[in-house]
Amino acid sequence: MPRESKRDKILNAAAKIVLTQGTESLTLDAVAELAEVSKGGLLYHFSTKEALITGLVQRMDRSHKQNVEDATLSDKKKTGKWIRAYINTTFKQSDESKEISAGLLAAQAFDPKLLKPIQETQKNFQNHIHNDGLDEVQAEILKLAADGLWLSEVFGLRSMNQELKKRVYNSLIKQSTKSD
Repeated sequence: MPRESKRDKILNAAAKIVLTQGTESLTLDAVAELAEVSKGGLLYHFSTKEALITGLVQRMDRSHKQNVEDATLSDKKKTGKWIRAYINTTFKQSDESKEISAGLLAAQAFDPKLLKPIQETQKNFQNHIHNDGLDEVQAEILKLAADGLWLSEVFGLRSMNQELKKRVYNSLIKQSTKSD
């Protein structure tokens, strides 16, 4: 297993603080302490709190974008592959790592303008999803359902058992499959 870089260690600590203590507890001192790096070491990678939050947002954006794009490559159907990739990635993301969502929470609390990279990625996904052969309204409903599940988990608004979640997932995938 590759060794965790100092930059990743800092971002992981920042995400953990946001998720466990809230955005108001996200300070450079707290992150340095939790990451077990000196304040100077943290400042070398992230000179300000804004830079740290930007790093969280960029990491989330890169990860989500890459996962969706990779999932489209393995889908052999002609229609609906972008929405299926989006659904798959969103469901997998909610199961595997809420930490990547910390960037959203921190950016929204600190300066919503920092969300611009994710907003641009979502706009790009939207264009692909709406031009992928499915009915535009159906594709939008499927995307909103996936987003709603993910955001409800990020904010701790609803947690469904794994069996129901699997059935919801299967239903969304089935609705995204159109005869080619």
